[in-house]
Amino acid sequence: MDALFINSSLSRLKLTPKPSLHPPFSHSLSLKSSSPGPKFTTTVTFAVQNQETQKPPTFFQDQIIADGGEDESYGEVDRIIGSRAALADGGPGMEYLIQWKDGHDPSWVPSAAIAADVVAEYESPWWTAAKKADESALRSLLEADGDFRDVDAVDADGRTALLFVSGLGSEPCVQLLAEAGADLDRRDGSGGLTALHMAAGYVRAGVVKLLVELGAEPEAEDDRGRTPLDLAREVLKATPPVQFARRLGLEGVIRELESAVFEYAEVQEIMERRGKGKNVEYLVKWKDGGENEWVSARFVAEDLARDYEAGLEYAVAEAVVGKRVGDDAGLEYLVKWADMEDVTWEPEENVDPELVAEFEAAQGGNGSGPN
Repeated sequence: MDALFINSSLSRLKLTPKPSLHPPFSHSLSLKSSSPGPKFTTTVTFAVQNQETQKPPTFFQDQIIADGGEDESYGEVDRIIGSRAALADGGPGMEYLIQWKDGHDPSWVPSAAIAADVVAEYESPWWTAAKKADESALRSLLEADGDFRDVDAVDADGRTALLFVSGLGSEPCVQLLAEAGADLDRRDGSGGLTALHMAAGYVRAGVVKLLVELGAEPEAEDDRGRTPLDLAREVLKATPPVQFARRLGLEGVIRELESAVFEYAEVQEIMERRGKGKNVEYLVKWKDGGENEWVSARFVAEDLARDYEAGLEYAVAEAVVGKRVGDDAGLEYLVKWADMEDVTWEPEENVDPELVAEFEAAQGGNGSGPN
């Protein structure tokens, strides 16, 4: 990105269109879950809620019959050995891989069919670690469970551990979960927020930068159509001037997100200027015919802005059609312009090097033109 600010050629930054803004960020990081039950030993614990019959749910009875078995009873639960996200009635849910004591093969069972205390014993350490952004605990759980631990497990609000640690600002936890295969763009179930939205809303500039570097989509929209950049701007607008540190942090978040959503493009000219000080913006016209856009001054090359402020105008060179040695013994090139009929001789330093290279290549390296 730094190279763009010192490169005086045609590479510029172009901002993609953004949706309108909505009310300020108001989501919290509270974890909604039932309190874990009392301590118990697995030798007397059963997986299904109907512990009197000790039968597997109908879903699994059907599977046993389909596999050629009989309608058998399952025995005691040894433990939960894995988890995975699954769609349930009313939204995202979880299934758990149950290891049975009576020799049955491990079975995937919907969370609704499992006793709450059994689920709590397995899930509580995970969500406690996520809620505290405890990188060591998360790592231990991932290493212990291997491929059976679903890193994208969801809570009652459809939020993953990545969303929690992003909101809490833990770069080590974000890195760990990303390496474990976490979905960087997973949206929660209560507003469509991604990890980037959480990091932006909670003013975590370091996590914003890391998520973008890891490949998170900076223009993902929540259920209100807001990108993380929109959200950060809303929060900044709603933050009182007296909260200087918070405003400073939000400006850092906004800079990271603006950098992520700009793309390379060629500026034809600056049309207008507005704002003062650090809020100066320029209305730029793009060479590719895209819609004119207001761009923050810090994303416009200094030479382009300086020439505009000095009243200089830019013309668009279309091609180099000739070359000669000028009166001062320097090279000059005959330039054809896109917006005027006349060709003109220009000193080498005023001509786009790419057009010069194209001309030289076409002439076999010995380009010549009229004298």
